[in-house]
Amino acid sequence: MAKKKSEKTEEIKETKETKAVEEETAEAENVTVEDEQPKDENAEKIAALESEVAEQKEKFLRLAAEYDNYRKRTANEKLSIYDDATAKAVAELLPVADSVAIALSSLKDADPEILKGVELISNQLAKSFDKLKIESFGKQGDEFDPNLHNAISKIDDDSLGENTLAQVFQTGYKIGDKIIRHAMVQVANCD
Repeated sequence: MAKKKSEKTEEIKETKETKAVEEETAEAENVTVEDEQPKDENAEKIAALESEVAEQKEKFLRLAAEYDNYRKRTANEKLSIYDDATAKAVAELLPVADSVAIALSSLKDADPEILKGVELISNQLAKSFDKLKIESFGKQGDEFDPNLHNAISKIDDDSLGENTLAQVFQTGYKIGDKIIRHAMVQVANCD
């Protein structure tokens, strides 16, 4: 009887061990199946997060580029506003500059003291224009440029080249690329 009991106990132990092994195997199989599912879910989450990061990075780069363009545009606008204001102010002073130039050419035989005074005024005006970055153009002998010069007459002169300024009636002025006043000229040998 003791033998039967010990055999039964062993059978029960073996059965329990077999069941335990079977349960462990089943659990291991379940774990691997469960582990595979989270790995797939994690991969999907990672891919989604990576795409979201890429989108955010692209948005950031676009925003940075837009800001840089805005900064450059406003700097150009400020400079343009300054140039426009300067051009308006100088346009009001140009008749004075013209009058001083006419006075200088008319006073060649005048009293040297008067001539010296008018030359001083002319030099001060030229220095002021230089400080404001105002450039004059349209000198006799320059090539005619319809963007800069206003041709009011033309002549044929063999001593001058083709499309050359023969005479300047009024000097032109500009600030940077902005024309304040076109030069009024006579053009030689043009078609």
